[in-house]
Amino acid sequence: MSARLLKKFLKEQELQQQQHHVEDEEEEEEAAESADSENRPAINPFDLLNNDDVDQEDEPEIADEMVLGKDHTQELSVMKSMTGAISTSNHKSKKKKKKKCKAGLTSITNKVEEPLDDTLDALSLDANSSRHKLGPTKTKPETSKLCAGFVKQCAPPALQLDPKCLNPENELRRIFGSKVVKSFEKSNQDSSSRQVRGGRRGAHRTRKTILVSPSEHWPRWDGSLSMEFLETKDGYHHFRYVHSSYYDQAQSAFEAAKAIQDLNGIASILLYHPYHLDSLITMADYFKFVGEHQMSADAIAKSLYALECAWHPTFTPLQANCQLKINHETNKPMFTTLFTHMKNLDRRGCHRSALEVCKLLLSLDLDDPMGAIFCVDYFALRAEVYAWLEWFSEDYKSDNSLWLFPNFSYSLAICRFYLEREEPSKDDDTSATKSSSADLMKQALMLHPSVLKKLVAKVPLKDQAWTNILKHAFFQSEKTGSASLDHLINIYVERSYIIWRLPDLQKLLRNSALQVIETLEHSSSDAKDWACVRKEAFSSENNEYGHLLVSDFSDTVPTLPPENLQNFMVDPRMREAEQNGGQIANPLDGGPAPRDVANRNALAVLFESMLPWVNYGGGGDEGGNEENQVDGHEQGDD
Repeated sequence: MSARLLKKFLKEQELQQQQHHVEDEEEEEEAAESADSENRPAINPFDLLNNDDVDQEDEPEIADEMVLGKDHTQELSVMKSMTGAISTSNHKSKKKKKKKCKAGLTSITNKVEEPLDDTLDALSLDANSSRHKLGPTKTKPETSKLCAGFVKQCAPPALQLDPKCLNPENELRRIFGSKVVKSFEKSNQDSSSRQVRGGRRGAHRTRKTILVSPSEHWPRWDGSLSMEFLETKDGYHHFRYVHSSYYDQAQSAFEAAKAIQDLNGIASILLYHPYHLDSLITMADYFKFVGEHQMSADAIAKSLYALECAWHPTFTPLQANCQLKINHETNKPMFTTLFTHMKNLDRRGCHRSALEVCKLLLSLDLDDPMGAIFCVDYFALRAEVYAWLEWFSEDYKSDNSLWLFPNFSYSLAICRFYLEREEPSKDDDTSATKSSSADLMKQALMLHPSVLKKLVAKVPLKDQAWTNILKHAFFQSEKTGSASLDHLINIYVERSYIIWRLPDLQKLLRNSALQVIETLEHSSSDAKDWACVRKEAFSSENNEYGHLLVSDFSDTVPTLPPENLQNFMVDPRMREAEQNGGQIANPLDGGPAPRDVANRNALAVLFESMLPWVNYGGGGDEGGNEENQVDGHEQGDD
């Protein structure tokens, strides 16, 4: 308290000194005015108000002095009111002198204040004043309507991102608590410091990014990537990544190593070009196949760090108004890396962060080359943002209505089910405008009945009631007659089957299926009507979504046996074709020649077999290959 009193005392003393200084100036001005008045004729101060009748040539100077004197008195009165100083006897004489021109000066100030009052009244800023009371019943509803209309016009799109939700650490703190996350981060910092114990620490600072949190041991950003602005079209700003000559050298070395399937050569590229995207993505795939998921996620995070450091100053993806078309070759790593990062977040249990990355994928290219629209509903349900999912299904612009897709037809029913539980006592208007969860689930089963049989097998649902339901002819077929729709159903079942393990949702699905069977028994024409809707929505004979792999939407972590690791850089579509019985012509053309192991040190062969590009030759026909794969003696790759 003593410090406060001292400050207050010093402040009052300083204000008193200012007051004395102002008073001295006023006395000097008054003395000057009195000296001038002896030489000038007497002037009536009220004549200053009659500007139209009296010709004034020399009087503006005097008027300015008088107004200036009034300003000084106002400042002085304000200072006195702030400090609470007591007026002394020597101030009374000065006040008497200033009372002579009080009437004229107040009229002048009233003229000055009138336009300001009118302006305040027009802006409704003086509604509570005692002199100008406006009707609250008129102004408040009008302003509220204007604000509501403004908010509605400026409402953000459904794909606008929340930067806080992009950080998985925030979600982990909310789930597990800050103490658990801090201890985990500390253990990771200790392990990372051990990794770089031979190098220099604290040599540079990593840039702060929103997509990932860079580690301290990461190399400095080399600036080998940049981004250029292309055009503005339909309200979207189009951009493209640009490679420097330094990056092109690394890309040429990568293509040469990839042609001979030299993983060691790709790893050596990262020693000199630590942020080469294709090399990082390739090494992330390799680490994923061998079970090193943390190292795989670290390589993907480095890729995202490099991609974000190269952003253009006007590139604002959080606002969902920027486009990175995938038809530009340099933009493809952005989509591949984001999709892998989204799956990594999902495996960590950070479904809210995965949803934000999925929204980013959708906003960067309206053509949706990665199929993010077929998993955004899953992440929204896992993150429990049910209201947003309904809003998104109504706001998102697509060539086809979203509820026709199998994932949205079932997910919107689940969404409505949880919203009904959260808000049981909602207004009747909302319940009248929106269908119930039972009606939406019944609608989904009528539109996509083949989903039920695949869900029962995938979840699995082993209750006898499901066996009886699947005996009905309407649910027996697994094919819809449309290759595109069958592919989307497989993606949905592979992506979202785990949601249906909840007993409440199983009950909803079972009751809706029984209602569908009861409806079809009374009217079989409904099945034909829904079949026509399905055929019209998916009329293409070809698979329009063949570029999307079902395995990319799976929760299972893909692994390859050691003998197949040397070919892991092959296109995944070729691997899937091979697993489905297709043949790939000369898959090892251009690869290294088989090595002989005769008369060699067994320990040396063992260490050499851990290299994925080493080939020890085939074992005969295909049947022999399968036996050798089981025994693990055909190849020794890791």
